[in-house]
Amino acid sequence: MTELEVSPEHASDPKTRTVGILVGVVGIFLSVVTIASHRAHTQAVITRTESNDDWAFYQAKKIRASVSDAALTVVQALGADPAKVADAAHKLEAVRDKELGDTEKLKEEAEASEKRTGVEEMRALRFDIGEGLLELGLVLCSLFFLARNGFFPIFGLLSAAGGIAMGIWGWLL
Repeated sequence: MTELEVSPEHASDPKTRTVGILVGVVGIFLSVVTIASHRAHTQAVITRTESNDDWAFYQAKKIRASVSDAALTVVQALGADPAKVADAAHKLEAVRDKELGDTEKLKEEAEASEKRTGVEEMRALRFDIGEGLLELGLVLCSLFFLARNGFFPIFGLLSAAGGIAMGIWGWLL
């Protein structure tokens, strides 16, 4: 890979030093937003898993209630002597009612988990956009060293500012 060397006449140029420092600062912000992006994606996966678990538990409760209801129907249909069937029917009704009673709370928890997942996914998206803008800013600022054109650091700084703003917006969510 070809190395880029700064010739001695450019090393003492104050603009070169300023742009070099700017590249370093943008790189620092890029690393912070990249780490935040990775952590946000990890948290989104964790909350999505929790949401899926909550919905699976909700479904299990609904299935148990349905099975108890079906068993109750069978017991009542086959029971010739109502006195013998009454105890089993009472137990099946209690199980059905308990499972159905649990489902509303579980549904609320699953919906809350789903909402948290959406928030984490939005946070991760904002960090990703911020990371992309910071990377663009870093590249644009670095192009100054090849082209010696002053508009590269200006556009790089604007892009980096947008990336920093998106990173901050991700934390504020």
